[in-house]
This record gives sequence, structure tokens and C-alpha cells, in this order.
Amino acid sequence: KPEIAAQCTLINFIATERGLEDQLLAKAVGAERPELEANAQALQQSFQQYKMQLVQLEDDLLERLANAPEDILSDVPLIEGLEATKLAAKEIGAAVEQGKRTEIEINAAREFYRPVASEGAMSYFLLTKLCTIDHMYQYSLDSFVDYFYKSIERAQKSEKVQERVPFLISSLRITIYTWVSRGLFVAHKLIFLAQLAFSLMRRGSLGEDNNLNMTHFQFLLRGPRKEAEENPLSWLPKSGWEACLALCELEEFAKFTSDLQEAAPRFREWFNHITPETEKLPLDWAGLDRLPLQKMLVVRCLRPDRVATSLLEFIRVVLPDGNAFADCDASLSNGAILDSCIQDSSPTVPIYCILSPGANVQTDLDILADKGGFVYLESYHCVSMGQGQDVIAMSNLELAHRQGHWVVLNNVHLMPNWLVLLEKKLDEFALEGSHKKFRLFLSSDASN
Repeated sequence: KPEIAAQCTLINFIATERGLEDQLLAKAVGAERPELEANAQALQQSFQQYKMQLVQLEDDLLERLANAPEDILSDVPLIEGLEATKLAAKEIGAAVEQGKRTEIEINAAREFYRPVASEGAMSYFLLTKLCTIDHMYQYSLDSFVDYFYKSIERAQKSEKVQERVPFLISSLRITIYTWVSRGLFVAHKLIFLAQLAFSLMRRGSLGEDNNLNMTHFQFLLRGPRKEAEENPLSWLPKSGWEACLALCELEEFAKFTSDLQEAAPRFREWFNHITPETEKLPLDWAGLDRLPLQKMLVVRCLRPDRVATSLLEFIRVVLPDGNAFADCDASLSNGAILDSCIQDSSPTVPIYCILSPGANVQTDLDILADKGGFVYLESYHCVSMGQGQDVIAMSNLELAHRQGHWVVLNNVHLMPNWLVLLEKKLDEFALEGSHKKFRLFLSSDASN
């Protein structure tokens, strides 16, 4: 409100990508080279201490001069103090110079890990934009940092920093993508994966051959058309012909419509194919197989119904180990995915399951609880939420929090107001410190 702004100074503490990059760099170096990060921190503290000592020396000197007699030379303690101050300042200056040289060496060693921190910051800010797709997609920085550390632990080992850093980046990409994709609706997974791929291309992280041409990218997003009075190809919809005319305005596709008309039978055969995105285009346009983004523009014009599939194939080719992203969790059962989520979970963060037709979360949890040695009604508690069940749920939570049990609260969407109390109770548990085996599972229908 204007009246508040007039009386207060507002400071925006929202993390910037560059600021987060520096934070993640410190965390990465702290995990990989703890002695290096400790030296960097100690050096910063030393610099601050040196500044404080110089200020103190100046203050002491000014105080003595202010209280000095008219004949300054007769004040022996003052003269000795001046000499001591001069000597101390000289020693501090030498220490600062040595510290600056050491700082340069430390920073040079830390910079090897800058690409890891840079990609981590980019990934986090991609997550923060997902809420524009669905309000449910909210990600805390604490959770992101937790998985950032997990990716470091899971990365392939190497004694050489030049080899280790690419392993760290690869592990970070797949770890963050797997974590996020498990919480996305199926319809949104390809959107996030495409955002990741195009962001990496725009940053030049996938090599010079895969740099993003923004003109082509904008055409892919917008799918422009150019109005035409007549469509010379009876088998091609008018919208497709107008899209091809717009495509011809791009330098690389100047001859596309003329070739399309000259080799109409061959293009028609490609057009009628079940999976045209995997087939070679006629004439010299077959060379677009080596330029997957440009080929996707042709698919966008002629067969827009195959763009999603074409985009997924594009990601398989462009991203290193693209199949791991495109087929993420595809070979795993629901129980196996849930088991993996439990391995990554902690007592302070509940696991939230969104119900859909045909899904049976309770059965999967029963199997995993039995596998983990949890006994139903003793160390494994299930509550179907509804009127009067909140008291039972709280009682089970108190017991599980202290003794390390599992609690399942089904259909929590039936008691939305009570969830506020549940959130406060979980905050209290986090402050108090829960048993390391304590886990809370929530299930509900998708809701607006």
C-alpha cells in the first residue's frame, strides 16, 4: 500500500540467479573440497579482522593526539605509540597483500566448480516459473539445496577435477529433473523437459552445434501463418499451406514452398506417414535430420499433431543421455517410484500422493511398510480423513513423531480447514526434532 511504502524502506531479499549461483558455488566447493572452502571463509574473516584492527589503531592514535601536550616531542608514550601503530599498520598491510594472493589462488581453484553452481541456479529459477502452469507447483530453496547435495553424492567419482565437474553437472540434471517430474501432471512433464533443454541450448551448455537460434525458436513457439488466396495442394490443409508460406520467410527455408509443389507426391507420402518426424524429408530437405530443430519447424507446419512427439525425439538427440530424461521412471512401477521417493524423504517433509482413477496408493504403501518392518496398527497407522477423524490423526502423529512410525492420512481434501492445523503441528515437530524413521504420507484428489 502507498501509505506503508511512504513510511518504510522496502528491501527485496528475493534471490537473484547470480546471487544463488554464488551460494551454490560455496556449497559445491564445501562438499567437494571442504578444506578449500574453509580456507576461503577463514580468509574473509581475516580480512574483516584486519579492517577492524586498522580502525581501532586509527581511533587510538587520534585520541592520543587530541590529548597530547603542546610539546608533542616531550610525550614519550605518544611517540612510542606512533611507532607501534606504524609498525602494526605495516604488518597488517603485508598480511593483507599475502591474503589477496592466497585469495586469488583459492578463487581460481573454486572457479572449476562454477559451471555446476551456474546450472543449479538456472534449474532453480526454472522451477519457480512452473507455478504459472499450475498453482500447485511450489518449490522451496531448502528442498532444492537438499537435492543439490544428493546429486553431488550420486555423481560418478573421479580424482581429476576436469572429469569430476561434468559428472556433477550430469548428476545434477537428472536428479533435479527426476525429483520435479515425479510431482508434475503428465501433461506438464514435456513442458518442463523442453524448458530445460532450450535453456541449456540458450546458455551454450550443449556445445556449439546445439546453440539455440532464437528466430527458429520463436517460430516453433508461435507457429505463425501467412494468408494466401489459394492453396495449390489439395491434400494439404489451408492452415498448413499458410504456415509453410510463413516458414519461407526464414532464410534457411526460402525454397521450401517451391520444392513442396515440385515434389508434391513425395511430400504427400511423407505427410501421410504415421510417424513423419522419424522419416527423411524429400529432396535436399533430408539433410534436416542433422538439424533436428529445423526439421521440427517443418513438422510444426505440415503435421502440427506430431509436434509433441517430435519435440520428445528432439530432446532425446540434443540432451546428453536424452533417453534417461525422455523415459524417466517409464520402466518403474508405481511402487518402485514410491519406494525411491521414500529413500529420498525426511521426517520433516510429508510425501503427498495425488489420486487418479486406477491408482492404488494404499496397497503400494502397505507393501513398502511390510518391507520396512512396520506393523499395521502398531508402527504403521492409516486414517481415512472425514468428520471426527482429525482427533485420531493427531493422536497417531504424536505417537509416530516420537517413536518413528509411519502415518498415512487418506483423502485429506475432505478436511481443507484442518490442514492448517496439520501444517502448524508439523512445524512444531520439525523444531522439536522427530524420530529419524518418522514418515507422513498424505493422499487427496486433484483440487483447484
